[in-house]
Amino acid sequence: MPDLMIGGIAISPGHRQSIDVRVAPMYTHDDMSISVQVIRGKRPGPTLFISGAIHGDEINGVEIIRRVLQHRSLNSLRGTLIAIPIVNVHGFLNHMRYLPDGRDLNRSFPGSPRGSLTGRVAHTFIEQIVSKCTHGIDLHTGARHRSNFPQIRADLDNPDAFAMTEAFGVPLAIDAKTRDGSLRACAGDAGIPVILYEAGEALRFDELYIRAGVKGVINVMRSIGMLPKSRSKKVPRPPIVSDQTSWLRAPESGILRTFAPLGGKVEKGQVIAMVADPLGADETPVVSPSNGVVIGRTNLPLVYEGDAIFHIAEYGRKVATVEKDVERFQEEHQLDDSITEPEAAGEAPIT
Repeated sequence: MPDLMIGGIAISPGHRQSIDVRVAPMYTHDDMSISVQVIRGKRPGPTLFISGAIHGDEINGVEIIRRVLQHRSLNSLRGTLIAIPIVNVHGFLNHMRYLPDGRDLNRSFPGSPRGSLTGRVAHTFIEQIVSKCTHGIDLHTGARHRSNFPQIRADLDNPDAFAMTEAFGVPLAIDAKTRDGSLRACAGDAGIPVILYEAGEALRFDELYIRAGVKGVINVMRSIGMLPKSRSKKVPRPPIVSDQTSWLRAPESGILRTFAPLGGKVEKGQVIAMVADPLGADETPVVSPSNGVVIGRTNLPLVYEGDAIFHIAEYGRKVATVEKDVERFQEEHQLDDSITEPEAAGEAPIT
């Protein structure tokens, strides 16, 4: 296998290297850079990138990547793993979703070497990392005060992305076509399948969702031939796919009381929340418009009329199966279980 060049550094097969990839000069006279860890196996195989904090306040992925990098199974790696825990360094440092120019990095790909700071970050990430890969996993969470139940979003018409989605091992998948300017769209145009793992809330760690993310990344690496097959006899259950999701919005302004949990099954016409004024004089029910599963919801009990409060994925007649798979998933990753897999044992749970 030839050496791999990233940020002007050559990494040979069988070596592990941390690299600071320069992005752009700052007005403080410092340079913004992205830290990358590259692990190359001695034998050929796929090249996978895993990225976190493209939105700087979405930090679950940072911890997922840290744990993956400590996973013992990487001693048997074939091919190359490129890990980028923090893509949006400025946003991460400042607890912000965006970069200083106010632009969304995940709507700015492929970027430009002479554009705004966001455009330059996007261009560097594509040129120095994504273009050198065969597969990708991008890690995200919900926004501030909003949680997402673990789910994979991918263009499931792509057979490679579909196979990665099945291997990951979470119960829910959304057939989400790519958006212009997104990392998935840019990579897909170059023939690189990328799946997106959504789980948790911005600026928060969630142990259950982190465990599921670590296990999912390792599952994908096994499925594409980067790692040996698991010794466990358990086979990840394929997710149930939805191609229809909708946001349910607050009918009034007031105090929100929710009755449906993340991952919970809801039925058309079911009252899943109430909005009341602080004096308790008026209450307005929030009614589910369809049969489905809650894949996202607000955590903030103070809402204005029109605020998005529930994200519901429709599964039709499969909703009962989804409910059972969600329960099984939650039981499998409970905090009193062993840490993800034997190879990853030793991590104290975050509580």
